[in-house]
Amino acid sequence: VTRVRDLPGDVSSSIISGKIVGILSGAAETGPRALGNRSILADPRDGRNWQRVNSIKKREQWRPFAPACLSEHMVDFFSDGPKKSPHMLFNYRVRSKEIPAVTHVDCTSRVQTVEKDGGKLRAVLENFYEKTSLPVLLNTSLNGPGEPILNNAKHALDFVRNSDIDAVYAGPFKVERKSMQ
Repeated sequence: VTRVRDLPGDVSSSIISGKIVGILSGAAETGPRALGNRSILADPRDGRNWQRVNSIKKREQWRPFAPACLSEHMVDFFSDGPKKSPHMLFNYRVRSKEIPAVTHVDCTSRVQTVEKDGGKLRAVLENFYEKTSLPVLLNTSLNGPGEPILNNAKHALDFVRNSDIDAVYAGPFKVERKSMQ
């Protein structure tokens, strides 16, 4: 467990380096979707992340993931839907081949647009965008099979111990499995 001083920078750097990370921060969200306070995040450019995240969640490999996208860049990557979708309620046609990890076999995605008041998820997306020129991340709920979405630091520790996730950020802390090297 380490204290993180720059959460958006550390999270985005971890994702860019190929890590799959969880975020547990702020108030718990209600409803069927992870909207940034209880999320697993991964790089959408790497198509293997689709399978890796499904393995972490112990889900069927065909199950798709949603992209979280900076709202002002949504039209650059997605079409055929409303201008805003903060709750992942609409399917869009994917316009870019850059994001295979969030593109379903029918070339659609259930997009979450993240507005300027989007809290830590917005800050992570902005930092990822600054470093990669891509305003999109894979986003799914932070939980394992048949489990509710994680809700406290003990749940985060248990999830790191019992899954193949690389790290979970809980408040100002980064929780990782100890390296065996």
